[in-house]
Amino acid sequence: MDTDNSTPSIVLPFVISIIAISFAAIFVKWSKAPSTILSMYRMLIACALLLPVVWMKRAEITKITKLNWLLLVSSGVFLGLHFALWFGSLKLTTVASSTIILALQPIVALVGGFFVYKERVSLSTMLTVGMAFIGVVFVGWGDIAISGSALIGDLLSFLSVVAVVCYLLIGQNVVKRMTHWVYSFCVFFFAGLSLALYNFIAGVSFVAYPIREWGIFLLLAVFPTLAHLIYNWLLNYVNSTTISMSILGEPVGATLLAVLLLGERVTDWQVAGGVLVLWGVFLFLMQQKKRMQLEQRS
Repeated sequence: MDTDNSTPSIVLPFVISIIAISFAAIFVKWSKAPSTILSMYRMLIACALLLPVVWMKRAEITKITKLNWLLLVSSGVFLGLHFALWFGSLKLTTVASSTIILALQPIVALVGGFFVYKERVSLSTMLTVGMAFIGVVFVGWGDIAISGSALIGDLLSFLSVVAVVCYLLIGQNVVKRMTHWVYSFCVFFFAGLSLALYNFIAGVSFVAYPIREWGIFLLLAVFPTLAHLIYNWLLNYVNSTTISMSILGEPVGATLLAVLLLGERVTDWQVAGGVLVLWGVFLFLMQQKKRMQLEQRS
C-alpha cells in the first residue's frame, strides 16, 4: 500500500484517536461508580451506537455457527473481565502506572501465542520482553512508596492485560469469518451481558447514579469507540503494525491528562519504569514489523 501520499491526511486522525482513547482513564477516575458498572455501560452503550450498522448486516448474524457463537461468548466474557479489572486498577493506582502496564498487551500476546499457537520467539525478542517487564517492576516499586493499594492496582492492570489477550486469542480466528462490525457488536454485547449478570448476583445497583455519572458512562462509551472506528478507517492506509504503535501514545497522553486534569504526580521510579516499558514495547513492535516484511518477501 502506498502510505507516502496519504501520510499528511492521516496525522490528524491518529492524533484524535490517541487523545480520545487517552481520555478513557480520566473518565474512570472522575467516576465514583463501581468498576463493573462502568465496564457494563461502556459495553452496552457501545452496542447501542453500533446497532444501526449491525441492523443493516443482520443477515450475517443468522449465518453464525454454534461453534462461533460459543467463541464469541467466551471472547466477550474475557473482554468484560478486562475492562472490569482495568477500571478497578484505575480506582487504586495512578493513571500513569495503570496505562503503562496496559501497554504490555502486545508482549503478553506474544507469550500467549507461544503457548497456544507454538509461535517461535527469537532471543532479541526475549530481550525486549525482559526489558519491558523490568520496567513494570520499576513502576511497581515506585507505587509501593505511594500505597499498598497502588501495588494492587498494578496487579489488576496486569491481569486485565492477560484477560484482553485471552479475548484476542479466542477472537482472532472468529473475526475473520464475519465483518468487524458484527464481531465488535457481538463481543461488546456478551461482555456487557456477563458484567450485568455479575452486578445482578453481587447486588450492585444498575440505576442509582446521579446524572453526572450517566454522562461519564456515555463519554466512556463514545470516546474509546470513536478511537477504534478511526483505527479501522486507518487500516485502509497503513498496516496493523503502525496502528499498534499508537498503543505507545495512550500511556503518554493519559499521563499528561492526569497531571493536568487530576493533579496526579509521577515518581522518578514510575518515569524510569515507564521509559523501559515503552522502549521495550517499541523495540518489540519494530521487530515484529521487520519479521512481517521478511515473510512477505520470501
